[in-house]
Formats: sequence, C-alpha cells, structure tokens
Amino acid sequence: LAATAVLLLAAGATAQQQGCENATFPAGRSFARCNTLPVLGASLYWTYHAANGTAELAFRAQSDATGWVAWGINPGGAGMAGSNVFVASPGGGGAVSVLTTILRTTSPALDNTTLSFAVPVPPTAEYAAGAYTIYVTVALPGNSTQQNTVWQAGPLSGGAIMAHRMSGPNLQSVKRQDFLSG
Repeated sequence: LAATAVLLLAAGATAQQQGCENATFPAGRSFARCNTLPVLGASLYWTYHAANGTAELAFRAQSDATGWVAWGINPGGAGMAGSNVFVASPGGGGAVSVLTTILRTTSPALDNTTLSFAVPVPPTAEYAAGAYTIYVTVALPGNSTQQNTVWQAGPLSGGAIMAHRMSGPNLQSVKRQDFLSG
C-alpha cells in the first residue's frame, strides 16, 4: 500500500511538471524553465538572463473572466506585505489590464505605482482558456536569483478588485523561487 501511494504521488508530480512544460504561448514567446506552483492552479515560466540580472517571465493562473490574478516579488521578506505585484483583471473593450502596486500592508490600497525594482519591459496580460497570463521582464532585486514570490487570485465586484479569501490555498501562495535552477 505504501509503495502504491509513493508511485501515485510520483505520477502526480510528473503530471504537474508535464502540464507546466507543455504550455503554449503566443508566437514569439517561449521560456527556458517552468514550475507548477503548489496552489491556486498557477504556473510560473521564465528565462533568466545572467548578463543583466533580469528574468523574462509569464505567470499563468486559473480564473473565471470576472476575477483577477496577481504575481509578485517580495524583496524584503516572505509573505504579502511588502510585495511588489502585477495584478491582471478585465479591462475596457475586452482587453486585460495590468496594475502594478506595492502591497505595503495586509489590507493594501491598490494604487498603480512604480515598483521598487526595475521593470525594463512593461507588463502585458491576456485571458484565454480559463486562465490569465501576465508577461513581464523584471530586474531581480539585489541581482539575486533567489527571490520570495507570492501569487493570488480573487473576485471582482462591479469591476473593482476585491479581497481574496483569507483561508486555505490563498494563504499558502508563497514560494522561495530560484530563477537560476528552478
């Protein structure tokens, strides 16, 4: 029984990784590495450029078209407070908009602001097949390939971004990401 459980866990991990590796993107976009994130139906894809300390990335998360998703880096610690994030949500005319903000507290005001690290290529996003994808290039804070990352998903109300759930997977969406080795 224990051997069967181990095999099932290994098969599940392989299927998750294969799903990440089999992702497709619009013409001209490809990434060297990916991770299937442990919660919220999310994946991170990236190419690290050692010459200039940047990571070109795509964050993809499941959501209905009336929700929002976010991904970011917390250069000062783990968790949401202090994170610099990119929030994708429906925009006008069927487009997807991307808000950049710093979450200064656990009850943040979502002001569109300049992040604490460089973003040499402005973020864009799309919604397709039940998922938002955010595309961005970031200069990794401190020129370090080890970063505290966060991601999230939540509802909209009247077009406004509302708070995400404060339980379960929504509180587990943090990861120390190694942009060099995965």
